[in-house]
Amino acid sequence: MPEPGLARTLVEAYVYLDLAGGSRGARTDEVADGWLVRLGDVEVLVPRESEAWAREQDLTFGAGLSELIDPGQWVLVATTYARRALEGALFFAADPSDAGTFDEVASGWRFAADAVEEALKFFPDGAAELDPGDFWTETGRALRESEPERLTRDKLESDLASYRGHLEDFRRLHGR
Repeated sequence: MPEPGLARTLVEAYVYLDLAGGSRGARTDEVADGWLVRLGDVEVLVPRESEAWAREQDLTFGAGLSELIDPGQWVLVATTYARRALEGALFFAADPSDAGTFDEVASGWRFAADAVEEALKFFPDGAAELDPGDFWTETGRALRESEPERLTRDKLESDLASYRGHLEDFRRLHGR
């Protein structure tokens, strides 16, 4: 079996599995130095120290750069969370008494913003664009080739502000 990948948090491990085809059926086992998330032949190690640090700092996906998910994939993850949040907000508008839906929408906007922040971590100081070598997955390279305008610093900073704004508006409008 290949060496396990290294995730910074349990959330990142599960996002990685979702990108690889789905995390349904994944198993998380505690090991000496953290957790091992397994699904079929794929194993992802989450060190206890990095998970603890992320929780202390309120970092959804962890500190530093991801070794598993490239910036193109992070942009797609952000888009997915934003679409789910938008859809959930429509359902919430129909039934604003559902606390579970409120939490899902708020989490969706937060995770969308956090995923954009992950993509932005790959930019060197002052750089407007990323190098081709920053995209090591087929999915990330395909997005860079087909829609490079989605991967500029300006676009990502705009998306980040938008997602944070939607979260603030949603919380403000619904009083939670």
